[in-house]
Amino acid sequence: MLVIVLENAPPRLRGRLAVWMLEVRAGVYVGNYSRKVRENIWDQVVEGIDEGNAVMAWQARNELGFEVKTTGKNRRIPVEFDGVQLVSFFPSVDG
Repeated sequence: MLVIVLENAPPRLRGRLAVWMLEVRAGVYVGNYSRKVRENIWDQVVEGIDEGNAVMAWQARNELGFEVKTTGKNRRIPVEFDGVQLVSFFPSVDG
């Protein structure tokens, strides 16, 4: 399974994803595609995200059972620690 979540994304990107995937909530898309199609979809997300941000999670053969990619400005970023993908947080710039 493939899940993509968009925040502050332009309407043209949301429309493009809706062609390929089911939008189950605003900005939340699900589907089931091969690695090649998944990478093609992600390339379109990265190209069209503008000032927004996105995260993609998909099933993988590892300890967690999934992998994650992100693009755009966000406090959460995936990092690898001892072969396991975790999420790191940047400090808040609000204070």
